[in-house]
Amino acid sequence: MELEGIVLRAVCGVYSVHAEGRVVHCVLRGNLKKEFEYSGGARPRVTRVRRHPGRDTLAVGDRVRIVVGPHGNGVIEDVLPRRSRFSRSGFRGREHTVVCNLDLVVIVSSCAEPRPDPWKLDRFLVAAEAEGLDTVVAVNKTDLLPDQPLADFEEFVEVGYTVLPVSAHTGDGLRQLQEAVAGKVSAFVGASGVGKSSLLNALHPGLNLRTGEIGRVTWKGRHTTTASQLIPLRCGGWVADTPGLRRFELADLVREEIADCFPEFRPYIGQCRFDDCRHESEPGCAVRDAVECGRIRSRRYESFRIMAAEAEAV
Repeated sequence: MELEGIVLRAVCGVYSVHAEGRVVHCVLRGNLKKEFEYSGGARPRVTRVRRHPGRDTLAVGDRVRIVVGPHGNGVIEDVLPRRSRFSRSGFRGREHTVVCNLDLVVIVSSCAEPRPDPWKLDRFLVAAEAEGLDTVVAVNKTDLLPDQPLADFEEFVEVGYTVLPVSAHTGDGLRQLQEAVAGKVSAFVGASGVGKSSLLNALHPGLNLRTGEIGRVTWKGRHTTTASQLIPLRCGGWVADTPGLRRFELADLVREEIADCFPEFRPYIGQCRFDDCRHESEPGCAVRDAVECGRIRSRRYESFRIMAAEAEAV
């Protein structure tokens, strides 16, 4: 029996696929893991077989066609084209797709314990912008800093990002967050310890995702979620809980693309004296002029320069 479904979880080569109201445990047909090179001529033959280079064959959120066997297990026969992906650079430069076919990325930070990291937040936002994905910045643990929970996030509000103060502990802001994810395919991403799983448990009572405390020596999060998984929400839609990411390297972006992923840069890109301006030391750079005049925050500009330099070093 052939069905179409969505990959909910992938562990050790076994894929849990939701298809027609049930979950089928599947393996991937071997040919999908390989790339074939053919000879020319009227009757081409396979001349070389190798693993797909650079990119994951299958990820959580992929739409697939499966064939279910007589014992209820399945084989993934085909992977349908992706409409979006949220990815980062992984081991040896291979692109690691965290989740795909998303509508929304919820970037979870904390206002305290662990301290906010605007540099890492920039990277998450750039990765989402590169795919044209909507974003929400959920600032968790506002109960720990009730007076000014968004003090470290004003620059992101200025740019135009949606920043929601929330607390998994008290429930503050959960209704607004639920409205943001309802009916969409979304992913909760962020560093370890910011409370991604705790927020999902609060949004979906009874989910019972594993959570943990942050370290009291380093004040950094400990990994409790070890693999991405897609979860159906009672309010409609799907949400992915993802492992905490202590490092987040951008994948397959060049300097020009990174610049365009900073919304505050866009009014000035194309206004520079030189068409190929790198927005570094060139005379007549409209972006640098905007930084010097205070229309672009210097920290955000420096974040762009760091990411652009990393992209050129690859």
